Amino acid sequence: MANRDQPVNGRNTMLSLLDSGNLVLIDGGEFIVWNSGTESSSVQLQLHDNGNLVLKETNGVGIIWQSFDSPTNTLLPQQLLTRKAILISSRSLTNYTSGFYKLYFDNDNILRLLYDDGVEITSVFWPTPWLASWEARRDTYNNSRIAMLDLLGNSSTLEKGKLKIWTVTWQISLQPCKTHGICGANGLCTYVPESGPRCDCLPGYKMKDSMDWSQGCVPDNFKLFSCEERNDSTSYFVQLNHVEFYGYDIGIGYYKNYTLEECKRLCLSHCDCKGFQFKFEWDTGYYSCFPKRLLFNGYQSIDFKDWMHIRLPKTKSVAAKKEFHHHLQCTNGFTQMIKRTYKKKQDSTWLKPLGWCSGVIGAFEVICWLVFMYKTRQRSSTTSDYLQVAATGFRRFTYAELKKASRNFSEEIGRGGSGVVYKGKLSDERIAAIKCLNEAKQGEAEFLAEVSTIGRLNHGYLIDRWGYCAQGKHRLLVYEYLENGSLAENLYSNKLDWNQRFDIALGTAKGLAYLHEECLEWVLHCDVKPQNILLDSNYQPKVADFGLSKILKKWNGGYFMGTGTSPNGQFNSELNYDHLGDEQKRIVNWIRNKMHEDERPLSCIEKIVGTSMEGGEIDVKKLENLVKVALQCAEENKDARPTMRQVVDMLLRQDI
Repeated sequence: MANRDQPVNGRNTMLSLLDSGNLVLIDGGEFIVWNSGTESSSVQLQLHDNGNLVLKETNGVGIIWQSFDSPTNTLLPQQLLTRKAILISSRSLTNYTSGFYKLYFDNDNILRLLYDDGVEITSVFWPTPWLASWEARRDTYNNSRIAMLDLLGNSSTLEKGKLKIWTVTWQISLQPCKTHGICGANGLCTYVPESGPRCDCLPGYKMKDSMDWSQGCVPDNFKLFSCEERNDSTSYFVQLNHVEFYGYDIGIGYYKNYTLEECKRLCLSHCDCKGFQFKFEWDTGYYSCFPKRLLFNGYQSIDFKDWMHIRLPKTKSVAAKKEFHHHLQCTNGFTQMIKRTYKKKQDSTWLKPLGWCSGVIGAFEVICWLVFMYKTRQRSSTTSDYLQVAATGFRRFTYAELKKASRNFSEEIGRGGSGVVYKGKLSDERIAAIKCLNEAKQGEAEFLAEVSTIGRLNHGYLIDRWGYCAQGKHRLLVYEYLENGSLAENLYSNKLDWNQRFDIALGTAKGLAYLHEECLEWVLHCDVKPQNILLDSNYQPKVADFGLSKILKKWNGGYFMGTGTSPNGQFNSELNYDHLGDEQKRIVNWIRNKMHEDERPLSCIEKIVGTSMEGGEIDVKKLENLVKVALQCAEENKDARPTMRQVVDMLLRQDI
């Protein structure tokens, strides 16, 4: 993008390649607003398939100018970001002038993201500033300072010189409201699932520019404190729950083990203190105080458990707000007028077409508004699902919290087709199993809808779900940790006696029966195996890893992944012939044949498994019943398989 801070007005604008070899951008038919500064007697201009505009000598000796050397706010595949180049964001979606965010290589060879308002505030916020370079997985000794997106990555693909549609596969900020400067000074950002980040002014403040949140907020009819006003007689504090302001602390910035009153006195002792953060430190077990000289990078989130106290003069009567009334005026529809003008002959013939054009644009905006309202109504179900997730006691964790709880995902305790499970310790001292799902191909709304269903499931033989995380590409689920591990780990050990094994089979069947028939939505597990049956301290079973596949509504017919429905519409058992491997099928067929051939089926069972085991004698009659039930569940004809409720009934009849 040439001349982005003083763009052309679009009338009589030309890009020309002069005989001298200089590429120029001409506006108004005669004004040169940009040039490549090149000279050559024989050149040609080419637009390559990768998006690079190249000026090269006709004989093909070399490139004398290319657009890839001057990135603006976008990096295309194979375009190099070097130590001499800086990516600078646009001001908004419709204002392409230089914005506040810069991506660049710093002097320590690390790629950084900087907020710079161009006046007084600068703040590096990626990588995480308080992490050492090795903690952020950055190498300060790679002095090449070259970054590039290759054609094999997920960013984009190219076809016939045209860019295909791009999709977001990775982003730096996992929480939009933690992007520095998003609401300006004295502004507060709150993330709303159905609409994204929203801004509001702090109590006692008002917007500086109603069309631009980056300008932040200013005092509403009160003056900032002077150094003579340092006591309780001139100030009071408004408490804001679940609010954090990052950075710009006074003095050493971090005052350990302070009471609330001590923190207030500390703020009052500094004439430039505008408030203080009062935060509980889980590592130390006490509160710390962070007095602020500037209220910047503010956000409100239910995940942040502590408080922010805003200092106001007692002459300013402001009620403490727990909920903010957002009055964000979107800037997407605002277009900055170009001030450059050129003298032209007056011609009124364009007024009539302009009027028609304005009418068409107005009608188009109305249609867009109606479509937006319709889509918003459609998304209300997603919002409802999100609220239901919150109502079930599920907690929405941040990725940083779970990364810290699992010590950077260092202790792996399980691995399966849907992801890897790590052991972690939450901030409330609970030991948890944190499952990192394989790279998500679904959006956040779709994931929340599925999590909402999982959150509503409640049964004694299902593992307890404590929370989830959905940030960027990360999708994680947080479960209770069961110390005895999986059934697979215990099945061939001497820890389980006969009664415990029977109870595990019965409890697993009860849990699956609940998923199939008793919960609000029928849920198929689709991956029932010993690795997904966990054992608590008493070796009682808990079914895990359910609800991660497609969730079927009660009116859906047919069968899914080999699991059929019986004639009455109920789901059959999930242990079925379709899921068995070749070796397992041979064993099933062999046992079935033996049961049919032998006049005494019990003798066949005795030959297969014996009559005793560690911990006591086997109830052979129960075992025979278990084998019969298992063979029915493994019938090749899906209609011959019993439902899980029937399985439970058959097992209980032998348990009386």
